[in-house]
Amino acid sequence: MSDFVDRVTVHVKGGDGGNGAASIRREKYKPLAGPDGGDGGNGGSVIFVADPNATSLMDFRFLPHRTAESGTQGLGGDKDGSKGADLILPVPLGTVVFTAKGGQGEQKKPGTPLADLRRKGDRFVAAEGGNGGLGNRSLANRARRAPGFALLGEPGEERDLVLELKSIADVALVGFPSAGKSSLIAAMSAAKPKIADYPFTTLVPNLGVVLAGEKRFTMADVPGLIPGASQGKGLGLEFLRHIERTEVIAHVIDCATLEPDRDPIADYEALEKELAIYADELELPLGAIPIADRPRVIVLNKADVPEAKELAEFVRPEFEKMGLKTFIVSTASHEGLKELSFALMGIVDEMREKVRAQEEAEDEARVVIRPLEDASRPRRRGGRGGLGIDFEIEREQDANGDFWYTVTGAKPERWVVQTNFDNEEAVGYLADRLARLGVEDALRKLGAHPGDEVHIGRGANAVAFDWDPTVAAGAEMLDGTPQASRGQDLRLQDDGYSRRRTNAERRREYHEWMDAKTAVRAAMQAEREAGHWSDPAVLDDPDDKTSLIDRLGEQSDAKGNGKGRGASKRR
Repeated sequence: MSDFVDRVTVHVKGGDGGNGAASIRREKYKPLAGPDGGDGGNGGSVIFVADPNATSLMDFRFLPHRTAESGTQGLGGDKDGSKGADLILPVPLGTVVFTAKGGQGEQKKPGTPLADLRRKGDRFVAAEGGNGGLGNRSLANRARRAPGFALLGEPGEERDLVLELKSIADVALVGFPSAGKSSLIAAMSAAKPKIADYPFTTLVPNLGVVLAGEKRFTMADVPGLIPGASQGKGLGLEFLRHIERTEVIAHVIDCATLEPDRDPIADYEALEKELAIYADELELPLGAIPIADRPRVIVLNKADVPEAKELAEFVRPEFEKMGLKTFIVSTASHEGLKELSFALMGIVDEMREKVRAQEEAEDEARVVIRPLEDASRPRRRGGRGGLGIDFEIEREQDANGDFWYTVTGAKPERWVVQTNFDNEEAVGYLADRLARLGVEDALRKLGAHPGDEVHIGRGANAVAFDWDPTVAAGAEMLDGTPQASRGQDLRLQDDGYSRRRTNAERRREYHEWMDAKTAVRAAMQAEREAGHWSDPAVLDDPDDKTSLIDRLGEQSDAKGNGKGRGASKRR
């Protein structure tokens, strides 16, 4: 089984943010000394980093699910939760990150490209960690002096991604099966590819480092191509992604083949046709040189065979007329390999400078396009320039005529996730935030009425409720009185229990209670003397079966005494 993997699907999830704490500082004579609930810690992120020591994506095949550490919860005493550690995942140079395209249970395919990790140290945040929830210390203000709630932590980002490896090599070897590509890379470098006397022995790309004096370059050997590869014949174009980053393309041509209808010129033209088809479907990054414009080198192999060397000498002038540098080599006797290595090194140096200059020119000429303002969409209140769009509202209706309003946007959906709906004050705080953002004003403009159904978000995380707007107009607003916040803190309401009583108030309440108790006792004694109350120990009504005397008698009979107080009284 080969240990080379160049495409995998991974499921990444950032760490969840910790919940904030709702705590009140306790001091002597100060039952509400102030909030001291700490904030929850942020969750860690999943980050891909280009590492030259990584050579394959094999680790992600066996461990496709990666999750970063979550943040911890805040505590009382102004103690914030700790941040979750980031999960750093090394990937080989040349790894491209795509969105995963495909339904549930289907094999994922590359979608939109997200990052191209070509250089050492390039980083891409694959899944961001969730923000920690604010504690009531951070939520306190002049209106809410001691909030009795805290915000929940946000869940970390979660998604599927496709990682695709495109090897970073200077020279790519292409050719028909059994043309000697693996033998050439084995003879010129320390690579040990599989070599056999049958076609398609190379099933995965091989990479080797070639020394030319004091300089070095890398050479990639991809599985052999045949005519019709673009239609899926042979190994198709499955591995041609590994030559997208190369500066030079070297055609390795077998001059000793015995197959009919095969000659060096026809082999070269057939391979160029397949490369052209592949290049038309390729989307190169900015600054990259198109495959058609990259220099070609012709390597006429197997010169150790007399008939092959004679054929190579015959077709060499034909290739040179096309402007192609041509070399006659033998991987068996190492004939011409030294000359080939120095020639390739010179071409690679020229192309490196050209690519570097072209990338710098593209970076300077790159234009950043920003979206224009759309006056019909709600704008952020108090934002810089008023260009920040925080939410959108749509009126939706089903086949039965039932309608509702759907609010989408990063802020409203994030606030809903942070809200503890078991706490009335927290729900009121959410309503106030939505009102300040302008959601209620936008709903009024769309014709919404109190009691209409409103959804915030879509899918499984959506929250539905009946709209109960804040009164924002009327005579009560003419004096400039601010709107009351929805969701009150019961501890701070002026109901006689939210503040500490003085000693004088305590003494007055105690004397009032004792006087009331004495008056009740006197009234009960007067009623008893007037005959309104009877002594429960005296049997006034012999037929009363519910009297205390009857109950005591029944208890005595149950114990086997034979006589009870009730029975003796009756006799």
